[in-house]
Amino acid sequence: MTSTPDTSSDASLDKSTTFTGWASTGTIELKKWSYHPRLLSEDEIEIEITHCGICGSDIHTITSGWGDLKYSPCIPGHEVVGKVVVKGANTTHQIGDLVGVGGLISSCGNCKHCKTGFEQFCPERTFIFNDTFKDGRGGLTYGGFADRLQVHGKFAFKIPDGLSGAEAAPLLCAGLTVFNPLKTLGAGPGKKVGVIGIGGLGHLGVQFARAMQCDEVVAISSGDSKREEAFKLGATKYINSSKPEEMKAAHQSLDIILYTSTGKNIDWSGLVDLIGNRGKLVVVAFLGESLGVPGYPLNVRHISISGSIIGGIETTKEMIAFAAKHNVRSLVEVMPMSNATEAIQRADDGHPRFRVVLDASK
Repeated sequence: MTSTPDTSSDASLDKSTTFTGWASTGTIELKKWSYHPRLLSEDEIEIEITHCGICGSDIHTITSGWGDLKYSPCIPGHEVVGKVVVKGANTTHQIGDLVGVGGLISSCGNCKHCKTGFEQFCPERTFIFNDTFKDGRGGLTYGGFADRLQVHGKFAFKIPDGLSGAEAAPLLCAGLTVFNPLKTLGAGPGKKVGVIGIGGLGHLGVQFARAMQCDEVVAISSGDSKREEAFKLGATKYINSSKPEEMKAAHQSLDIILYTSTGKNIDWSGLVDLIGNRGKLVVVAFLGESLGVPGYPLNVRHISISGSIIGGIETTKEMIAFAAKHNVRSLVEVMPMSNATEAIQRADDGHPRFRVVLDASK
């Protein structure tokens, strides 16, 4: 891989500036690579990155688990925190603000989805990496495993005091991914919520459900290794799903189940049996297999099964403020950005408790 700046897009590039990041050409091995960003518009800001979380979506994308890369080299990273160093005239951010950027960095602003706060469904949406800008200026998108990033100001969110950059970074994807469905499904007093999978997503799901004052927060995992941690995170009950007696004891006891695991050979019948009448199961993990869900209980007990992905601008703002106020924190291992390959391999191997965050100063 060369370090030649990218000139493949038709957009006007700012050749006086070079951004440098850690890029993939289709494997988990990342190498240093530089490119010229687009000329900054009046609606955009430039961020000096301090931290970037590593998400499973980064790994799936760069290894072509979801299809071939749209272009190469590709800089991943969509849980970005950094300081504003340049601002366009139309943005409300100030130089020096600590802001966060998630997977979505642009949308049309005019469609029915944008007008109702669901920018993540906009047909003209643009993702932070492995995508192309759709604002008429052209260009490729590069992510947060880098020193700098340009983004439309409305898709950068001020990080409140009390949240460190390392803690805040995973909230921009993992946190939003679990907060959005919990909010939408009415998690709160009077509800019993189960969280399946106590990992990068699930450990935040437990904390959010606790902070929403749900009557019960039930952590569900296939072993006992995370039992103690789950209670520290705020769970009121723990179920080892490999133990039939514990599953049976929870028969039809939950109003909402948040499914965050990426495990295979899932016993969907057993999970559906945990849901009470008119209960809901929402899948937020990207599964590698079809759902073998029994149909009968869906009908006779009015059970709903759905999926969910991130959230729009206002939901993101609400999530960050809620996390800061209620002490919802990502538990992270911080590694130097210069060790990006080692860090992403560690995340892929499932070793962290619970997220890996890259520190761009190292």
